[in-house]
Amino acid sequence: MKNFFKSIFIIFLVTSLFSQKAFTDETKKLLSTDWSFKGFFGKFDRASLQRGYQVYTEVCASCHSIKYLSYRNLSEKGGPEFSEEQAKAIAANFEVTDGPNDEGEMFTRPAKLSDKFVKPYKNVKEAMASNGGAYPPDMSVLVKARSGGVDYIYSILLGYDDPPGDISLEDGVYYNAHMYGNKIAMPKPLSEGLVEYNDGTEATEEQMAKDVVTFLAWAAEPHLEARHKIGFKAIIYLIILSFLVYFSMKRLWSRIEPKV
Repeated sequence: MKNFFKSIFIIFLVTSLFSQKAFTDETKKLLSTDWSFKGFFGKFDRASLQRGYQVYTEVCASCHSIKYLSYRNLSEKGGPEFSEEQAKAIAANFEVTDGPNDEGEMFTRPAKLSDKFVKPYKNVKEAMASNGGAYPPDMSVLVKARSGGVDYIYSILLGYDDPPGDISLEDGVYYNAHMYGNKIAMPKPLSEGLVEYNDGTEATEEQMAKDVVTFLAWAAEPHLEARHKIGFKAIIYLIILSFLVYFSMKRLWSRIEPKV
């Protein structure tokens, strides 16, 4: 029985190694950049979050939803931290269906802070019909759902290129060096100067990719900074408690005379 489990483990290990090698051979090493929110003391760059929201709104929101965020989140501490008035103005740019009214009919109104981000499509079938049969994934937890996280999304956005001579692409499919299989149905979303940043930052492809991925990282963990603070306080508390317990036990045992 012991040899049986050992054989199973070896087969699993070898299979994993070959799978990883196959994946590495077909894709390039993921790109990375200086993510301010990485690490135990990481914090989101407010300016980058605000620019990232602009990229998401002007480039991504026409196809991809973020269903778990409300417009009020844009003004909360730890996020883009727009002022409440700015967040209200942002929400008012979108219309939502509400009701029924006194006549029993549904109606549309400008979105409020309490409303969820407006979705680009009414349902899955409409989304697929508008995208050649492909369903654009919701971006709420996209960086958490993909192996490689922020580096993977960043690499995909910057991985578009002309295909090598030995790769043929079907209609509506594009070459991406960092996509598994090197093929992707989404057209290249970013190009130089596509967005005119409100703060005057130069909108290079790398800058836009970094900003929108930063925004998506926050969308996946809106309370990341608060969690870091709680974790730091918990560690300090445990350190102090450990010292108190140690010295208390030392003093307690010092009263007990050892047996001769």
